[in-house]
Amino acid sequence: MTAASVTLDVPRDAGRVWQLIGGFGSLPDWLPYITESLPSEGGRVRTLTNAEGGVIVERLEAFDEADRAYSYSIVRAPFPVREYRSTLRVVDRGADGARVEWSGTFTPDGVTDAEASALFESIYRDGLAALSRTLTA
Repeated sequence: MTAASVTLDVPRDAGRVWQLIGGFGSLPDWLPYITESLPSEGGRVRTLTNAEGGVIVERLEAFDEADRAYSYSIVRAPFPVREYRSTLRVVDRGADGARVEWSGTFTPDGVTDAEASALFESIYRDGLAALSRTLTA
């Protein structure tokens, strides 16, 4: 199993950041690459459509409102990994704003550990850059 992790510090209130990203179906609100998020199974599964029409299906594994975090796994996606589990968290930094942490663990499938880690670090980095743009718009 290998991992990837990216953080972003933003000069915004942690509660406001969580309000934007804390909903399991909220990716299209802040991540332009995801154009649609359709809930199923009582909101525990989301079917995402990306800008190219690709589909990713993810399952909510844990949700903690007090900790401002949720974890999810991939059910189906075009990524070269299996046993994927990721956590998105917002940490209150007081007067310094908030830190957003996006991390995941997974088993590479057909690629090296380094290639799989680089792929998800890029996805997380691009996603948090989009979040930063949304928060400052």
